[in-house]
Amino acid sequence: METINKSEVARIREQIALEYQASQRMFSDFTPTAKHQYITKRQENIAVCFQELQQYMTPAEAVAIVAQTLKDAQMFASASGNTS
Repeated sequence: METINKSEVARIREQIALEYQASQRMFSDFTPTAKHQYITKRQENIAVCFQELQQYMTPAEAVAIVAQTLKDAQMFASASGNTS
């Protein structure tokens, strides 16, 4: 496992947050027929980010980062009124 590259981890966290936010916007911005495929794609992209994180830390640490990032993104969406 490589030494933690903080800028790369920060980039991956940002990507996870963007994927989550995109999936939440889907509830108000897209047609119902596209919802399943759209959410699935966002989840797949978050899984890729999780795999990338594991290059820099243990799987348990990567899970914790993903979970915290999703929690933070959810709190941000709630605070900004984007609760769909």
